Amino acid sequence: MAEIGVAPALVDAIAAGARGLDQPVAPETAVQLAGYLMLLSKWNRTYNLTAVRDPADMVVRHVLDSLAVRPWVRSAGRLADVGSGPGIPGIILAIADPTLDVTLIDSNLKMTRFAETAIRTLGLPNVRVVRGRVESLPADQFDQVISRAYASTSDFLTSTAHLARPGGEWLAMKGRVDVATPETMPDKFEIREIMPLTVPGLNAERHLLIFQRETMS
Repeated sequence: MAEIGVAPALVDAIAAGARGLDQPVAPETAVQLAGYLMLLSKWNRTYNLTAVRDPADMVVRHVLDSLAVRPWVRSAGRLADVGSGPGIPGIILAIADPTLDVTLIDSNLKMTRFAETAIRTLGLPNVRVVRGRVESLPADQFDQVISRAYASTSDFLTSTAHLARPGGEWLAMKGRVDVATPETMPDKFEIREIMPLTVPGLNAERHLLIFQRETMS
């Protein structure tokens, strides 16, 4: 990892938060995650990549929010992060699990340039960036497809339906979910699980929705 000034308090907050998720990380992983936040904060002052300004707030709203879904991400699998913006959750998950093969997909130039810089600076050989529309990507490449950027679950599933291999999954990171009135889903998809998540330090609802293709009865 290239030299980045990392505040020890930030490293400690990440390590403590990960323990609160029952997902302790190695000291070097906490340092790398803190380095990502410091780089994001630096770029954010010029390029407005995220509405979260304070790196201490980024620990909760970006790092811990992303790590909360880690138990449902297939280790050593191929993961597509669609609408990844500055690399959230993809870069964070890739740092936490170097066995993951992560592709960040976004059409925004400044977001993808930042993500490319973060990959080089942090030394992340397991992450790559695709700048463009998700519909143009080849089919059947990934074990899982994840996003926390799509407002509509239906749009997420429709636009990424071709990306996952047979047996693949779609992971939608959401805030509040009305279980009694679920969002409309495209044909051939079924919801497998709705997982409520608890993010240490975050006073807001979080859920992970896991989808798969309908199985033949």
